[in-house]
Amino acid sequence: MMPGSRQKFVVIVRQKPILNDCFSLYSKFRMSLSRRHFLGSMGALAFGGMMAPGAAHAVSLMDPFNVPAAMDSGSLKLGDGIPYAGGPRGLLDVYVPRNPRGRAPVLQFIYGGGWNRGERADYNFVGHAYASRGFVTVIGDYRLVPEVTYPAFLYDAAVQAKWIEDNIGAFGGDANKLYLAGHSAGAYNAVMLGLDPAFFREARVSLKIRGIAGLAGPYDFYPFEYNEVREAFGYAANPEGTQPVRLVNENSPPMFLASGLGDPIVRPINTETLAARLREHNVPVDERYYDGIGHMEIVTSIGAMLRWRAPVLEDTVNFFASLGALDA
Repeated sequence: MMPGSRQKFVVIVRQKPILNDCFSLYSKFRMSLSRRHFLGSMGALAFGGMMAPGAAHAVSLMDPFNVPAAMDSGSLKLGDGIPYAGGPRGLLDVYVPRNPRGRAPVLQFIYGGGWNRGERADYNFVGHAYASRGFVTVIGDYRLVPEVTYPAFLYDAAVQAKWIEDNIGAFGGDANKLYLAGHSAGAYNAVMLGLDPAFFREARVSLKIRGIAGLAGPYDFYPFEYNEVREAFGYAANPEGTQPVRLVNENSPPMFLASGLGDPIVRPINTETLAARLREHNVPVDERYYDGIGHMEIVTSIGAMLRWRAPVLEDTVNFFASLGALDA
């Protein structure tokens, strides 16, 4: 059993002054939300870009995290807008360590956005962060509601994994060391790929998922109470089968599950419930809670600019390393 597989950790974060007006604006907006919200009403502010009708370019509050001075320097973006499927959402980016030591483990990161918004460009800082720690990192777009509903966005993530299987060697990655990570709705997507092998079978992916990191993910949300969830999952033939907590078995991959204790959007009980279910089936799980951290801080703290807020990058990398990711 891996270290931490039967423990909970609450990380106490010393609060420091907000670094810039952008983050201060986001913090004030977050605090104005009703605590009843699960995945609703944050709009593009929390989950991606803000675009005026007819605008050609999205202006995102993630932009400050993606300027060169705010990102890790030990990495390179080698692939930008590579097609893995047809259509404008079938594109992905690839980040690599600047000074690799042999074949590197591969991390497929899936961003969130309530399944109806999000752009891979908003998460450049995540790609650079993990690449600087030794992972060839892939971040792809996927089709969104209302163009598609469940399970199409999961199939898109599986097709990304098939692209990884077929192509990542050209970028210095070892496809046999595949790890998944995701935030919010992206954490749901990543976890579902690990719990339901049907998606990889459909995409003809033969790779094994070595481990998954889910950050602030929704894993137990049926009945579908909120509009965004109903729009994404309301047409599912078997609604209960969409819930990760109902799909765990003894063959599920090891998982790192984390939430911010200040998250009013996806409540930490989701992490707690899935972690408990994994333990019931003797699946290794590292369960973490970050005091004073909200829904978006858990992912923005991966970036160099706000890493002082929570050790999410260090904790996830250490988790993957405990599974052999960085072994020679």
